[in-house]
Parts: sequence; structure tokens; C-alpha cells
Amino acid sequence: MMVLAATCVAVLSVMALALARALQADTVYDRILGINMFGTKTAVLIALMGFLNERPDFLDIAIVYALINFIGMIAVLRFFEYTASHDR
Repeated sequence: MMVLAATCVAVLSVMALALARALQADTVYDRILGINMFGTKTAVLIALMGFLNERPDFLDIAIVYALINFIGMIAVLRFFEYTASHDR
């Protein structure tokens, strides 16, 4: 039980670093990478909280969140690819 709590703290610290990367990045793609990393760690944190609270249904929520994060990142990258190709 203590190990899961320590893991949650570690994931939260990594999330803070990912958010700092997203806010201080120079390029749009570095910001997108930071936001994607933050979203992935959020899904991991949801799964960990489910195990910590003995709620296995949180794993389903974490999977759905990860899929939404993945599809959203694909959409954002396609948008920037489309606008970059039409700016030329």
C-alpha cells in the first residue's frame, strides 16, 4: 500500500515536470509533447488511484482517458501539419 502511495507521488512529480516543459517550450511541437506526456501520466495516475482505493473500474476510466488523449493529440498534430503546409 505504501509503495502505491509513493508511486502516486512520483507520478505527480513527473506530471509537474511535463507541465513545466509544456509551458516553457520554444516550439509548438515541444508544447504538444509536454501536454501529451501530462495526459499519459494522468491516465497512469487514474489507474494507480483505482488500485490504491480498490476500485478496478478506474482502470476502464484510465483506458478511455488514454484513448481520448491519443486521438486528441493526433487531431492537434494533423491540424498543425495542415496549417503548416498551407502557409507556404
